Amino acid sequence: MKQTSSQSFHFKATYLPKAEDTIPFPLDKTALLVIDPVNDFLSEGGAVYELTKNSLKLQDTITHLKQAIEGARASGIPVLYGPMAYTEDDYINEKLQKRSGINRIMFEKKMFLADSWGADFHPDLQPQQGDIILLPHKTCNVFRSDLPDHLQRLGITHLVIAGMAANLCCESTARHAIEDGYDVTMLKDAMGATSIPEYEAAVHLNLPLVSNAVITTEEFLRALNTITAAPEQTLNVQEGDTVKGSDNGDIGTVEKVVKASGGTGGYILVPRGLIFKTDTYIPVDAITKRSGNAVFINVPKILVGEMPWKEAPTRKDWEAKQGPSAKDVKKLYHSRTASALELKPLP
Repeated sequence: MKQTSSQSFHFKATYLPKAEDTIPFPLDKTALLVIDPVNDFLSEGGAVYELTKNSLKLQDTITHLKQAIEGARASGIPVLYGPMAYTEDDYINEKLQKRSGINRIMFEKKMFLADSWGADFHPDLQPQQGDIILLPHKTCNVFRSDLPDHLQRLGITHLVIAGMAANLCCESTARHAIEDGYDVTMLKDAMGATSIPEYEAAVHLNLPLVSNAVITTEEFLRALNTITAAPEQTLNVQEGDTVKGSDNGDIGTVEKVVKASGGTGGYILVPRGLIFKTDTYIPVDAITKRSGNAVFINVPKILVGEMPWKEAPTRKDWEAKQGPSAKDVKKLYHSRTASALELKPLP
């Protein structure tokens, strides 16, 4: 397909919360997804409990999962359960044991066998009337179940993810969710993994990059309680607020809030201190969540120092970061043309 400067380019995925992205968790558009809260992971005697028990104890995962589920229900937020269940057909007809390493492990350890105690929900985390139990996913990505249909039916734009395992199903599902345009939040202490290193790598390194915030269950519930009391609660930042990265790391305290005007973009000023040796000017639209007096930006703390935030942002900077207008682009990749099968012009 020949591309001209008059063409614009349209791809399937788009950011869904365009109209309500100033509200941390709009109650009518937020859902809690609890992945694999089942006995094989969470109960003594489960197929891999001897591997997961250390991370579960470290985070008190079951208690936090229960709190998150009950808090979501109390706020009127849909709770969706995303379990797995395997049958003989999966292994004889589909050869799932040959698909990947994790599929081989689940096969050998007889994990999540349909209609077994191991595939059933943990006694403290049983679904209730009104909750949604999804069809089983077969590897790591819950979007490969009927999850998309339910999210679309419910009008969901904000997805909160908890459950098992942090570095596998939770991460894979989060990656798919952001690609499909959802605002994604991870509950760090309502997750576990089969080892502490796997959990730590997921929560501190990977999940902060594939979500808008990695927060605690307490922070999630505090935000819900505030929004329930004041449904129009927004992300407005106040002087004295604590700023946290998407990895939940403390960045500093807001000294000044500056609104966009003239040639200057809106920003919050976090002064230099023990962590950052220079003042940090964080663009207002980097703020994605609010819980009590804490605001979260969608950059991990460990990368904030690498951002070009050493000076107050200008409109010229903003325009340069946006890149060229689509109508002025002749070739997406400068020296090559994208495949016509992957590229569709806007109608």
